[in-house]
Amino acid sequence: MFNSKLPDVGVSIFSQMSELANQFSAINLSQGFPEFDTPNFLKSQITHYVQHGVNQYSPSSGVPKLQQQIASLIQKKYATELNAAKQITITSGATEALFVAIQTIVRPNDEVIVFDPAYDAYKPAIELAGGRSVHIALKAPDYTINWRTVEQKITKHTRAIVINTPHNPTAKVITQQDITELKRLVGTYKLYIVSDEVYEHIAFDGQPHLSVLRDKELLAQSFVVSSFGKTFHCTGWKMGYCIAPEHLASEFRKIHQYVTFSSFTPAQHALADMLEQQSEHVDSLSDFYQQKRDLLIRHLLGSRFTVLPSQGTYFLLLDYSDVSDLNDVEFCHWLVEQAGVAAIPLSVFYQTPPGDKVIRLCFAKNNETLKEAAHILCQL
Repeated sequence: MFNSKLPDVGVSIFSQMSELANQFSAINLSQGFPEFDTPNFLKSQITHYVQHGVNQYSPSSGVPKLQQQIASLIQKKYATELNAAKQITITSGATEALFVAIQTIVRPNDEVIVFDPAYDAYKPAIELAGGRSVHIALKAPDYTINWRTVEQKITKHTRAIVINTPHNPTAKVITQQDITELKRLVGTYKLYIVSDEVYEHIAFDGQPHLSVLRDKELLAQSFVVSSFGKTFHCTGWKMGYCIAPEHLASEFRKIHQYVTFSSFTPAQHALADMLEQQSEHVDSLSDFYQQKRDLLIRHLLGSRFTVLPSQGTYFLLLDYSDVSDLNDVEFCHWLVEQAGVAAIPLSVFYQTPPGDKVIRLCFAKNNETLKEAAHILCQL
């Protein structure tokens, strides 16, 4: 019998629900990809570079112009100055960046703290590095981190903490108090941070995104991961990047070069142009998605669902306690098969599911799609 390195890993819930959505011709609010297209300028630029022969390997760490444009964006957003050539590494999607960051710091028998509900890529990456994920469950409806509990979980084996803000799937953003507590623990116990910030440009209601990049002491111990796919509606391009202090970035790149070596060259040039010439896209992203969030919430008024707060990302959580007694996995199967709307059960993001009746909807969809889905949900 083959001895699997990941015996508990099967087909992801995202693939399962999208397949069911196709099978039952349902509205797919499950998998987190936009229904609308990439900006025309970005599409024209990638076509330009493909047609003009920019199709060979780029430098392993990334195209210099793109690195510099990212550094300029970070300076503008977070007032942090970076050495673009030495601290910014372009990766084949944020998932690769997360994987490589974890491989860089995690050794056999190390422990890494993650907060449930957690994005499903963290645990396998930790286990493949020989480490163990230590899960701390956050509770509905506010999903607030109890830092006293976090400190109690820290042992001599604790190597790192993974944070995710704005958070998938809860749509929660961390506060200044969270940053203060995180900074205290990192300093006291000499920990590393893997900060998943792929939704960094999608924070609502005037709240700032409190990136680790804002704090020099935290950044000195951190890998900060972001995603062009989320920012520019091009998830299929699989383009992301990782920012780290020079000594950590150097180690990160040693592993990155043996995972993908380099990332899609024409896209790097196109993305550099997009950041340089159409920076207003990034600036308008929060308002763009906040309007979609508000539209969906407005059209769910009068339904039997309880809408939980969405402070960022393009996700909305619904408590369906007044709709069904089914558990969340069963309810999502019923919802797609019988009602025609695909959602994601929140329990799949937990090591030990709490039994909450909460599902996740993606509102990165056209307005008419959101209205149609809401109309169906209001009939339940």
